[in-house]
Amino acid sequence: MKKSHILAIAVIALAIGIIMSAAGDASVYVSFREARDRAAQGNMTKVHVVGRLPRDGQKQILGLEYNPTLDPNYFAFTLVDTNRIAQRVVYFNPKPQDFDKSEQVVITGSMRNDVFVADKILLKCPSKYVEKDIRGATASVN
Repeated sequence: MKKSHILAIAVIALAIGIIMSAAGDASVYVSFREARDRAAQGNMTKVHVVGRLPRDGQKQILGLEYNPTLDPNYFAFTLVDTNRIAQRVVYFNPKPQDFDKSEQVVITGSMRNDVFVADKILLKCPSKYVEKDIRGATASVN
């Protein structure tokens, strides 16, 4: 075999290895019920859960627990998934900036006992553009 053929086979093998390792690390979007079922079966793979933060009448987040003077790397909150199941979530890192302003939250992690332990938190904050501002800034069709 020529050196170029051996090099091509090595590059293809490396590409297949990278794809296989990335596919094995990929997580899926599930509800808290499915995350609990997976944990009960011993499946501790990471999953994504999408949800909203429960708020009271004054738009304050309910169930928020964070005291940076006591432990800056412990942040706990309640998240309600798309099936309206509320679940306690613990994040062993500081509270993300603008967490209080977020509309929707995507967490990555797994269930451990009765708590969802999050490794990552992604926030969807309200748009900085308000509907009336957009209407005023666009040209009229008529």
